[in-house]
Amino acid sequence: MERRLDPPVTGRGAQSGDVPTRFGLATREADGDWRDHMEILDGKPPKLRTHVTEERPRSILSFNQSPDIPFDRSINAYRGCEHGCVYCFARPTHAYHDLSPGLDFETQLFAKPDAAKLLRETLARPTYRPRPIAMGTNTDPYQPIERDYGVTRELLEVCLDARHPVTITTKSDRILADLDLLEEMAELRLVAVAISVTSLDPKLSGKLEPRAASPAKRLAALGKLTESGVPTHCSVSPVIPAITDEFMEEIITRAAALGVRSAGWIPLRLPHEVAPLFREWLSVHYPQRGDKVMGIVRSIRGGRDNDPGFHTRMKPGGVWADLFRARFRLACKRAGIGEGEETPKFELDCMRFRKPEVGGQMRLL
Repeated sequence: MERRLDPPVTGRGAQSGDVPTRFGLATREADGDWRDHMEILDGKPPKLRTHVTEERPRSILSFNQSPDIPFDRSINAYRGCEHGCVYCFARPTHAYHDLSPGLDFETQLFAKPDAAKLLRETLARPTYRPRPIAMGTNTDPYQPIERDYGVTRELLEVCLDARHPVTITTKSDRILADLDLLEEMAELRLVAVAISVTSLDPKLSGKLEPRAASPAKRLAALGKLTESGVPTHCSVSPVIPAITDEFMEEIITRAAALGVRSAGWIPLRLPHEVAPLFREWLSVHYPQRGDKVMGIVRSIRGGRDNDPGFHTRMKPGGVWADLFRARFRLACKRAGIGEGEETPKFELDCMRFRKPEVGGQMRLL
């Protein structure tokens, strides 16, 4: 795998915005002479900044019938994610907006300030029937802009008022800002939290997930949540062969020492535009190891960069996959943690649900 000649993009996960897309998104590429000429005339290009657009959707709940995931509905308070995880399987969704799954995904963000109002209206419908809502499926609900917008907190307030169960997946210790709500929801069996810990090396994390919380902060958040009585799950994901798999056992050991009793792992997935972005990232940060990494990825995905098939996309096959599975299972056994390959199966309570008040109408008891 050849190394890129351009200097690496610092502070972001993707190394470019110009990647092939399924929708014919326009791309352009400047040759070296022209790029040098532009720098002489205009100076170096400005540092990438995060831009947030407020979005006003008509609905907020998304439903799915996938056999590979344990939830049938989800909420995404934001589109795009400033964490910038280069491997994020949600990156291709930005192409629907004529934006790049590369740098645009982590710099051109969308916030949904009306999300809580829409959720309240949805839960109040006569035909609505409760089942756990997943948060953090396509974007991290606690990415940095949550500090300013607070959409996730507002959604949790609606769910607490309606006694509606929620599962949360995040890479941020910012979730502790909502610990007051989470503790109250946990007492009613209305919430479970999964925190993804990819590695234990802050330098590697800074390359893979440049604006996510450090591994130490994520583990500390797991410990605080557990101590506060919130059901927690340590997600060792994604496992990237020859890059992050060396940390698998130690992550489980440290999580267990914090009182976490549930853990799972998910192998690297490279759907659509994510594959060329990840290859580009390897060429910058691991040029001598890139071919090995992709060779193992293809070996667990039936010879392809990605396996999109239902029932198989979340469950890798082959010798390498069997090795990772065996290592993970043994590490969990030694640590006294329940293990799996998917999200945790906590028993949340749907029987407490009560339709929320809308438009000043009093709740009927």
